[in-house]
Amino acid sequence: MLEKNDRKAKWLIGVFSVVVFSVVTVLGKYNLAGKVQLDFDVHIFATINAAVNGLVALLLLVGLYLAKQRKFEIHKQVMITAMLLSVFFLLSYICHHLFAGETMYGETDGIHGLSDAERSAVGEGRTLYLAILLTHIPLAGLALPFILFAAYRALTGEYDKHKKLVRIIWPVWFYVAITGVIVYFMISPYYR
Repeated sequence: MLEKNDRKAKWLIGVFSVVVFSVVTVLGKYNLAGKVQLDFDVHIFATINAAVNGLVALLLLVGLYLAKQRKFEIHKQVMITAMLLSVFFLLSYICHHLFAGETMYGETDGIHGLSDAERSAVGEGRTLYLAILLTHIPLAGLALPFILFAAYRALTGEYDKHKKLVRIIWPVWFYVAITGVIVYFMISPYYR
């Protein structure tokens, strides 16, 4: 059990969430592709991200099952593992965007921007991709402090508050994990 200190927890969770959001946003503006030569395909980071997202989704399902079975100690271990994997995902995500740059859905000719032919070739797939992406990204950013608060409530023994928060944030976290995998499979054919 952690010692309960809501004021300190709110401050730490708030600062951590803002720092993570800021780092992802700022580093997203930098592109080291072409400036730094790595001896491997940098899109391995995206593949790792998809695998981690899939594993996190699986752990979330296992964690939910264990909580419903009232196996709280192993539930705690599973959920902490999901959180640690999410931190690993974040590091890999940053590396991918730093070293690979942006990939545009449907771009096949290597010229930045979609030509009419490329736009026509992808059709409604691009609209679906953008719809998923435009929900995935903000929910991923907004979920972080709530996931951390849910963990804090559990680790301080405030199980009723934990359960109340998890009813809202668990489906969001699960959606973010699943759509992360979907986004990967939709965009990966366009990696160059």
